[in-house]
Amino acid sequence: MSPLCPVLLALALAAVPGVRAACPAPADLKRPDGTRTCAKLYDKSDPYYENCCGGAELSLEPNTDLPFLPSNWANVASSLVVAPRCEITVWSVRGKAGKTRKFSTGVYPRLEEFRKGIFGDWSNTIASLYCRCY
Repeated sequence: MSPLCPVLLALALAAVPGVRAACPAPADLKRPDGTRTCAKLYDKSDPYYENCCGGAELSLEPNTDLPFLPSNWANVASSLVVAPRCEITVWSVRGKAGKTRKFSTGVYPRLEEFRKGIFGDWSNTIASLYCRCY
């Protein structure tokens, strides 16, 4: 195989819209009508930060309280973004039980990097949440 082939493939993938994902800035978390979004959860992360925040997304409005996430989102989130002047509290067990952690305003592209106890991390372990803005 020619050494030029991988370069051409990379250029082709970069030119196709929607192939690469990138986390939005916290200030960009707004609905089309301009109203505020508290946070967004994403079901895809990647070892490369520029490819994180991909796949399906779950938008949370301010004061969203979900002690039981929808079944297709329980233990699925692997990236999240929290809007300015907002914070999200997450639990590892449905019904707001188990381990807990607060994420404040910011971008968290790889929840694998945030420890949950001695041996675990927060990727694919969020089972309930509360998102508030102040």
